[in-house]
Amino acid sequence: MKGVLTMPLSTFENLPQPKKDRITAALLTEFSEHSLAEAQVARIVTGADIARGAFYKYFADLTDAYQYLYGVALTHIHHEFGRPTGTAFNPDSYYEAVASFVDHVAASPYDHLIKRHYRENESLVPTRVLPEDLPVADWAAMTLSHATIKEIMLQPDQQTAALARFRQALTLLAG
Repeated sequence: MKGVLTMPLSTFENLPQPKKDRITAALLTEFSEHSLAEAQVARIVTGADIARGAFYKYFADLTDAYQYLYGVALTHIHHEFGRPTGTAFNPDSYYEAVASFVDHVAASPYDHLIKRHYRENESLVPTRVLPEDLPVADWAAMTLSHATIKEIMLQPDQQTAALARFRQALTLLAG
């Protein structure tokens, strides 16, 4: 359901880590190779070596499973890139974070998932809301950061131009 973030059911959270890892790997394979609209529980349960009924004990539906996996991917990818610290707006920290993020995604097992998300699945899941107390320049920089990342994920050959445009926009924001 658009606008509502869901989590795996508690039965999934209580599984032994090796089984959770196996299921997560099967989800990554499915959602990297197929859009959310084309994904099939049958392929996931076969890949995870679990019963079909077990899938529904762990996730409400395919969208729930996708949101769980996408959250895992973002947590893994974002772990090195927090919100810039300090009180002054720092355009260089935003630029470096975006450039590093794009390189990190490309080298991660989530590359195909993230690209497919932007191409086919983004409109099917809730968007994260930026904090209301974010200073305006930081809000704009974060919004531009995500737009730049999306552009690069969808058009990797435009990375240099997208990053240059992003740097120019950050310079303008810094005043």
